[in-house]
Amino acid sequence: MSCTTTLELSEFQTQAEISTYNPPHIPTHHDIKINSHERDNLPPAAPASRQNPSKLRITLTILQPCLVNFFSSFTSGIITVALPAIASSLSIPASLYLWPSSVYGLTSGAALLMAGSIADLVGARNVELVGILLLSTFVLAQSFSSTGIQFIVFRALQGVALAMHIPASVSLIAAGVPEGRARNFGFGCLGMSQPLGFSVGLVASGIMVERAGWRSAFYLSAAGLFLASIPAFWVLPKVEANRQREWSVWMSICREIDWVGGGLASGGLAILAYVLAILSADLAAFKRTTTVVLFVVSVVLMIAFPFWMHHRERSGKPALVPNSLWKNTAFTTTCMMVALSYGVANSLALFSSLFFQEIQDKSTLTTSLYLLPNMVVAILLNLITGLLVHRWPARWFIVISSFLCALSPLIMALVPPGWSYWYLEFWAQIFAPLSLQVLYTIGLIIVSSSFPAETQALAGAVFSTVGTFGSSFGIGMCQLVALGVMDTKGEGKNKGPGDDGGSRGGAFGGYGDAEALEGFRAAFWTMFACMVTVGLLAMYGLRKTGKVGVKRE
Repeated sequence: MSCTTTLELSEFQTQAEISTYNPPHIPTHHDIKINSHERDNLPPAAPASRQNPSKLRITLTILQPCLVNFFSSFTSGIITVALPAIASSLSIPASLYLWPSSVYGLTSGAALLMAGSIADLVGARNVELVGILLLSTFVLAQSFSSTGIQFIVFRALQGVALAMHIPASVSLIAAGVPEGRARNFGFGCLGMSQPLGFSVGLVASGIMVERAGWRSAFYLSAAGLFLASIPAFWVLPKVEANRQREWSVWMSICREIDWVGGGLASGGLAILAYVLAILSADLAAFKRTTTVVLFVVSVVLMIAFPFWMHHRERSGKPALVPNSLWKNTAFTTTCMMVALSYGVANSLALFSSLFFQEIQDKSTLTTSLYLLPNMVVAILLNLITGLLVHRWPARWFIVISSFLCALSPLIMALVPPGWSYWYLEFWAQIFAPLSLQVLYTIGLIIVSSSFPAETQALAGAVFSTVGTFGSSFGIGMCQLVALGVMDTKGEGKNKGPGDDGGSRGGAFGGYGDAEALEGFRAAFWTMFACMVTVGLLAMYGLRKTGKVGVKRE
């Protein structure tokens, strides 16, 4: 076992848990690499030139991936505000109205595991450089789109390019930044750059769309991504490729990567997310044969995944996520908490936005300003967590933040629609990001330390895949709950224009004001229950976990 893995696991695992991580799942040639470096007090992937990086080098290593995160999230903020203008300009049909937002997460989530495996095999720096160039290309292509289909396709390809960047960025920071406070801060900055980019895009695009059109916002984002790629050639550390040296790159990709396992996991999660997206738009879709077949296929693929992992381990071949890893209580608990927190955080943002616009009839610009405290707190919290996470047990960080975050959906479920934003809704936005932003840094440390030093890109991919799936599942579940309550309150039928209780357009078109309000409240209660569950999971699953991200002596 590598010295990095032994150290970091020992910070928060018992001896019984550590013993389950003895790596039968790591191929023999991987073991040889690890054992040959046990005498060194550095991760095997770090080249000798990075043993004592300067503060400037560390800063640039952290800053460069954060810039890519910022401009990628900036485009998501643009679409959140500018979607009506984009849909009108490109004549996007109603059936595809939400696809510019959903397809991005769908493709990135499906490609993450394979992208992480490739990054570990050919070198994270190479994958990162290609990913940045593709990101800038596809964002620019969206600005030149002439039809809705073109825009959606380029948005989907942007998601694939993002999947190349996310795991590679985790590996680069793990290799180029010394463990302890500096690396914790680096992971915190990675988390911080996402809400920062989203919030800037949320506000700036509202102004740009009115003054210069929605395409100008994509020009700006593409230019930022391209500029971020230029210093990457000199700034990013070189991470040793984790493959047999006698093989070529393409031979290694074909023979060493578990394509079947990646297809089972990614395919199962992607199909399930697609089914949830269909059901969240129309509950009656579950009665259709196609939907039922897709759901069954997704379940079969996900059930087959652990059996395939068992086969890979017994054959002495590398497994994406070895079954033995799930015996690690901290790892399993963290994955569950990350999935739930991602789902609640994204559902809170979406349903709060819809609540302000469809229940309280606020404008798009006002809504974006109402959501701004959420983003500001998220930015600050990532930085604070990165600086302080090594000081106290991880368990209490997560327990306290989760229960405080639960106050946000609780407030939104109880607040009268006629009340001023500043009475309660402002505080709901303050509490909303607490759980996810604390869990992002702590969870990434726990998950990355559960993988060997030479597979840190895969660790980042697993973490992001769990979060992406949790987000899709959480939003879909909340929409299903909301629609189910609306149907019940409306006696099983949508109310059309002229019915009692009013009519509406938007996400819940055809329902009256009273039914829509009850549906929103049911969704917020669901989020509240999920956040309480996260707190309870942390109390039990991390009870033997001490401080994480502590620098070894």
